[in-house]
Amino acid sequence: MEHVEWRKSSRSGTHGDCVELAVEPTRARIRDTKDREGGTLTVSFDAWRAFVASVPEQ
Repeated sequence: MEHVEWRKSSRSGTHGDCVELAVEPTRARIRDTKDREGGTLTVSFDAWRAFVASVPEQ
């Protein structure tokens, strides 16, 4: 079984409305902390970087 280091978003609420992210050299994985076994969205690292760059800072 592979080891993946998940990190919870710093923007996550205290009510369990959380997103976790695992960044790897060639891809990024995103999952919901309320249902960790429910599935993972996997995108290329380049796609993740483009997404983050497109999100306005608050």
